[in-house]
Amino acid sequence: MSLEGVAVKTSRERYRAQMCAEIKRYAWEQLGTTGLSALSLNAIAKHVGMSGPALYRYFPSRDDLITDLVRDAYRSLADVVRAAAGSGGVAEVAYAIRDWALADPQRYLFVYGTPIPGYRAPGDTTEISNEIMAVLLRVHAEAPDDGRATAFDGHVEEHRDWAGGLPVSSAVLRRAVTFWTRIHGVLSLELAGHFAGMGFDPGVLFAAELTSLSTKDDSR
Repeated sequence: MSLEGVAVKTSRERYRAQMCAEIKRYAWEQLGTTGLSALSLNAIAKHVGMSGPALYRYFPSRDDLITDLVRDAYRSLADVVRAAAGSGGVAEVAYAIRDWALADPQRYLFVYGTPIPGYRAPGDTTEISNEIMAVLLRVHAEAPDDGRATAFDGHVEEHRDWAGGLPVSSAVLRRAVTFWTRIHGVLSLELAGHFAGMGFDPGVLFAAELTSLSTKDDSR
């Protein structure tokens, strides 16, 4: 059915969407309290007031539920990154990623932490994560050249399939990859608690990493 070109959901479709959202909401709560290893479809079913077999009508398996959570997490971050790039540059994107991570550390570690044993994400989740990298390539292409030239420039030029055919230089490829690895390095260590007890503010370290990434090297 449609109304002026806009699809109209049936009451059954609306109910299904509401139940899927409720199931995922409690799954995130469970992940935050007990961790992925203890994720239980039966416990989730009990919480939302249905039997285990009934829940399987919405998510046939634990992996199907995990896949939906992965999609939601990547889509959320992709939207945040795109919005930040639309109104700013590299630094704005970096802080948007940091804010997103700190707002929900469990969600961040779910997609950027330890891989889930035995789980293989479908291709469309990779496509969403590629959207994020495409934005990073664009903002780095628009940013001033950092004046560096490294051995990695030539290497990444020979292995650029991940860039999706975007016509950017090897220096931009290197800068985007370096940015991605270093900000996630700081965030992953911070959210996993590895800076606890060291007495410094991880936010200051994050800012220092950004400065280091953007500072032109005039020592050559």
